Amino acid sequence: MQRILLLLLTVLPLIARAQEKHTVSGYIKDRSNGEALIGATVYIQSLGTGTISNEYGFYSLTLPAGTYQLSYAYLGYKTQSVALDFTKNTRLDLELEPESSQLQEVVVTGEAEQPAAQTNEMSTSKLDIRTIMKVPAFLGEVDVLRSLQLLPGVSTVGEGASGFNVRGGSVGQNLILLDEAPVYNSSHLFGFFSVFNPDAVKDTKLYKGAVPSRYGGRLASLLDVRMKEGNSKKTEVTGGIGTIFSRLVVEGPIKKDKASFIVAARRSYVDILARPFVPLLKEGGALNFYDLTLKTNYNINARNKVYLSGYFGRDNFLFDKSQGFSWGNATSSLRWNHLFNDRLFSNATLVYSKYDYKLQFGNDDKNRFNWNSSITNFIFKPDFSYFINRTNELNFGGEIIYYTFEPANAYGITNGKKVDISLPRKYNLESSLYAGNSLKLSPALSIDYGVRYSHFNYLGPGTEYFYNDTVPGIRKSVTGSKTYTSGQTIKTYDNFQPRFSFKAQLSEFTSVKGSYNRMVQYLHLISNTTASNPLDVWTPSTRNIRPELGDQYTLGYFRSAGTGQQYEFSAEAYLRYTQNQIDYIDGADLLINRFLEGDLLSGKGRAYGMEFYAQKKTGRLNGWVSYTLGRTELKVDGINKGDWYPTRYNQTHNLKIAAFYELNNRWSVSGNFIFTSGTPTTFPTSRFYQQGILIPYNANESRNNVTLPAYHRLDISFRLEGKTMRKGKERRNHDYWVFSIYNLYARKNPFSIYFSQKDDRISTDTQATQLSIIGTMVPSVSYNFKF
Repeated sequence: MQRILLLLLTVLPLIARAQEKHTVSGYIKDRSNGEALIGATVYIQSLGTGTISNEYGFYSLTLPAGTYQLSYAYLGYKTQSVALDFTKNTRLDLELEPESSQLQEVVVTGEAEQPAAQTNEMSTSKLDIRTIMKVPAFLGEVDVLRSLQLLPGVSTVGEGASGFNVRGGSVGQNLILLDEAPVYNSSHLFGFFSVFNPDAVKDTKLYKGAVPSRYGGRLASLLDVRMKEGNSKKTEVTGGIGTIFSRLVVEGPIKKDKASFIVAARRSYVDILARPFVPLLKEGGALNFYDLTLKTNYNINARNKVYLSGYFGRDNFLFDKSQGFSWGNATSSLRWNHLFNDRLFSNATLVYSKYDYKLQFGNDDKNRFNWNSSITNFIFKPDFSYFINRTNELNFGGEIIYYTFEPANAYGITNGKKVDISLPRKYNLESSLYAGNSLKLSPALSIDYGVRYSHFNYLGPGTEYFYNDTVPGIRKSVTGSKTYTSGQTIKTYDNFQPRFSFKAQLSEFTSVKGSYNRMVQYLHLISNTTASNPLDVWTPSTRNIRPELGDQYTLGYFRSAGTGQQYEFSAEAYLRYTQNQIDYIDGADLLINRFLEGDLLSGKGRAYGMEFYAQKKTGRLNGWVSYTLGRTELKVDGINKGDWYPTRYNQTHNLKIAAFYELNNRWSVSGNFIFTSGTPTTFPTSRFYQQGILIPYNANESRNNVTLPAYHRLDISFRLEGKTMRKGKERRNHDYWVFSIYNLYARKNPFSIYFSQKDDRISTDTQATQLSIIGTMVPSVSYNFKF
C-alpha cells in the first residue's frame, strides 16, 4: 500500500502538469511603423494548430504545458520564430520586419499568409492596400471601391453609378464601415471616386456571405475599412500630385511607441484649372470635392489603448454663387481596447455619423428654393472576444443605434412669398445583442455558429398614415392618420438572425465550405435610378414599410497548390431569398412626398449564381481571374403583371482579369480587363401619336424588358520607381511615377438608351440615343512621394 501511495504521489503531479494549460497573448505589429497587423498568423508546426490576430493586432493562444516553437508570419514580412516554454501565462508583443522587396506580392487572400483552403472564412475577400495601389485607375488615382469591383460577385452598372452591387444586391443593401462608423454615400464626383483616401487606409475586407453575428443591418454585404493608426516610430510625409486632385498625408509619433497620429487630406482642382476657360466657373460656379481623414491613438498601458478617428468630406456642384447642390459625410469614432486577462479582449466603440445634402436654386432672395436633408446616427457598441482554448473562441456583445432622419427641410419663395414644404423628422432606436462561437471539432472539421437578436423601435413625435387597399401598382390614398408624442412608440419589430458556417478539410490544401445566414435591414434607400445622385432618400421601417429580410445559402470548394501555395482556386455557389423588397409604382413621386408610402410596393426577391476565382499570388507575373454567373430578380404585385423580372443591376456574365508584371527593379506594368453583360432597362412596347407628338407606352406593363449591350473595357498602367541611390548614397526619400490609360481602346459603353422624336414634329419617326459616360480613352499621369 505504501508503494502504491508513493507511486500516486509521484505520478499525479506529472498528470496535472500534462493537463495544465497556459496562454501566450499579445500584439503583432509592423517593426517599421508600429502599425498593428490584422490577420497575422501564429502557428505551432508540431501541433498543426495556431491562431490569427484580430482587427487590432491582438492574438491569444492557449496550449498544454510544454516547450513549443511559435512562428509569426504575415505576407510581405519576414517570418519570426520564437521558442517558448509554457510554464505560465506569457505576454509576448512582437514586431515583424517588412521584406526588402514587396514588388512580387499581390495580396487578395482569405487571411494573411494562411491559404484560403485552411481558413474558416468563405465569401470573404481581403484587399490589401499594396494591391490597390497597383491596379490601373481612372485618371491615375487609385481607388478602393473600383478595385473591389475586380473581385468575384462585385459589380457596378457602369461609369457614373454610385456605390457597388454584391451578389445581386442593391447599392443601399451594403453596409460600409469606416473605423466602425457607417458611411451612407461612398462616392465622390458622381461615382468616379470613393470617399476613402488610399493613403490613409490600412485594411479592407468585404463580406459577401457568412457574415459574423457581430454585424447586421444590411442584406447584401459588409465592407469593413480600417484606417492606419499613424507611424509611431518616426514622422513621414506621403502624397501625390495627379491629373484631377492632389493628396497629402502627415503621420508620426506624438510619443514614440506610445502615441501616434495621421492626418490625410485630398482636394480636386478641375474647377480651378478650368476657370479661365469656362464662363460658368468664372461666375462663381464650382465642381470639386475634398476630404480630411484624421486618427490618433494612445497606448495607456499594457492592457488599455484608445483610438480617436474622424472623416469629413464634401462635394460641391455649383452653377454660380447661389445655385447648385452639395453633399457630404462626417464621421467620428472613439474606441477603447481593454484586456481583462490573457484570454478576454474587449473593444468599446462610440460613433457619430452624418450624411447630408443641400440643394438651392434662385438668383435672388425673392425667388428661390432651398432643400436640406440628412441622416444622423449615434452608436454605442461593446464587443468581447474570449479565447477559450486553441480550438474554441467565443465572441459576444451588443449595439445601440439612435437614428434621426430629416427627409426635407425645404421651402420655396415666389415673388417674396415663402411656402414651407418641409417634412417632419423621424426618430428610431435599434438595439442588438449577439453571440458567436468558432469551434474546431477535429483537424478535418470546423464550425462557426451564432445568433443576432435585433429590436427596432420607430419613435415619436410623428404621424402614422393609413392607406386604402387598391389595385396593386396604383397609388394608394390616405384614409386616416394618428399622431404620436415625443418618445412614444409608433411601431416595433423584433428579429432573430441565425448564422452558421462550416469547413471540411479534405486535405492539407483542399477544403469544402458552406454557410447560412439571415440578415435584416430596417433602413431603406429610396431611389429609382442607378446614376450617382446625392438626392437619394433614406427612410426607416414603419407600419407600412416592413423590414427587408434575406436568407443566403453558400457552398464552396477551395484549393491551394504550387510552391509556397502560390496558386489558389475557389468556386462558390450562392442562393439568396429576400422578403419585403421595395419597388415603385410607375410615375412614383419619391422626393419631398409626405405620402411616399403610398407610392411604394413590396415583394420578394431571389439572387443566385456561381463565382469562380483563380489567383497567382507571387512571382514576377501575378494576378487573378474572376468570373461570376448570376441572376437577380424581383416579384412584386403591381409590376410586370406579378411575374418575376430582372432588377436594374442584374448582370448574367461578369468576367474580370487583373495582371501585374515586374519588368525590372524600376519598371512594372499592370492591366485589367472587364467584360459584363448589359444591364436591364425598360423600353416602351408601343406609342400614341397625338397632335404631332409621339407618346411612348408600355402596353405589356413590363419592367426591365430589354438588356443593354455588353460592357467591356481594358485599362493599362506603367509604374516607374524613383532611383534609390543618388551620388553614390542611398536616398532617404521614395517616389514613383504612374502613367495609365483608362479605356485603352475607347469603347463607348452604354449607360442608358433613350428615345426621342426627330426634329420634324410632323414626322412619326423616333430615334434612339445611346448615352456613354466615358466614350474615349483617358490618359493620365501622377507623381507620388514619401519622405
